[in-house]
Amino acid sequence: MELGKVKIFADGADLNSILELNKNPIISGFTTNPTLMKKAGVTSYKNFAKEVIKEITDKPISFEVFADDISEMEKQANEIASWGENVNVKIPITNTKNESTIDLVSKLTSEGITCNVTAIFTAQQVSNLMTKLKIESKVIISVFAGRIADTGIDPCKIMTKCSKIIKNYANAELLWASPRELLNIFQAESCGCDIITVPDDLLSKLSNIGKDLDLFSLETVKMFYNDAVKAGYSI
Repeated sequence: MELGKVKIFADGADLNSILELNKNPIISGFTTNPTLMKKAGVTSYKNFAKEVIKEITDKPISFEVFADDISEMEKQANEIASWGENVNVKIPITNTKNESTIDLVSKLTSEGITCNVTAIFTAQQVSNLMTKLKIESKVIISVFAGRIADTGIDPCKIMTKCSKIIKNYANAELLWASPRELLNIFQAESCGCDIITVPDDLLSKLSNIGKDLDLFSLETVKMFYNDAVKAGYSI
């Protein structure tokens, strides 16, 4: 199973799944967000984060601020960053009022905090951000390629453009967020991405990479047949 050089970050908020995936050598890091945490039934943000960080100390893991006021975002970012050296702080590119967080990201990164700037959809947003950052800033640029594709737009063109925008920033990494299929892993690499987040449902399909298509065809035919038999269908 060849995956190339793009790093795979597991995306989720189920503690047991995270700990199990941490044993997998192909997983280079982890990301989560408030929506995933809510879906997983997490009731205490801080307790959950601390539990994860206690177990995972040698791989980057991103936790997101959830304040909407920029000053409160800063307070939360500093708190989250203090939880561990491997913690990256996710900052949305704007708040809900469409107020830019670029100045905040610039300040945090200048103070040595690694920011994962999330919910980015356009190359212009990336360009605007990078002009405010120092050349040595440690930052992950999370572009939601999957959601871009959901609009009917080819995300590869945008990702390639973003890769060129950040190429002179030694500590900046481009992340393909919200993948929809395993093919996105290979597309991410061809576009110049450094990282791709992959949720559990796609991680479970990794064994299909390189699979013989004739065999896959036969397995599919058998699946349809066996399900019809189990259902007791007749005509």
